[in-house]
Amino acid sequence: MLQSDDNPVIRDAVEADIPALAAIFAADDKGGHGDTADPAFLPAYLAAFRRIEESPDNRLLVIEADGAVVGTAQITFITTLTGRGSTKMTIEAVQVRGDMRGRGYGEALMRHCVELGRAEGVGLVDLMSNAVRTGAHRFYERLGFVKSHAGFKMKLR
Repeated sequence: MLQSDDNPVIRDAVEADIPALAAIFAADDKGGHGDTADPAFLPAYLAAFRRIEESPDNRLLVIEADGAVVGTAQITFITTLTGRGSTKMTIEAVQVRGDMRGRGYGEALMRHCVELGRAEGVGLVDLMSNAVRTGAHRFYERLGFVKSHAGFKMKLR
């Protein structure tokens, strides 16, 4: 539950949010994605943001408190032939700033994502989480997610 003195806002990310998001990702010591808050890499983040923003099947969300970005998640809608042509939603890149964890921001953001999926009529919400994030797994299970599949990756670069 969110603390009563916080007035969080969940909204679509804007270009001005990208440095704050890069800093959140860079502070993640478990992700292993090589993210950085170094301004020299801002053009790469901005290019990715623009691709996300231009896609009708993607949304990059932020949650802010007192005017500061404290978390983020990306949702992607995928229509497949399985399930008689169903649409599912994937939630990706869920992060809350380290100093803001445990205050309910992640839960509010995840519940918002799920409601967006419901509003779009998706039949399934997918979520992958790094195997070392056992605390995050407990969090997702508490929200109603079930471990059901093994995930596989292949690095191409």
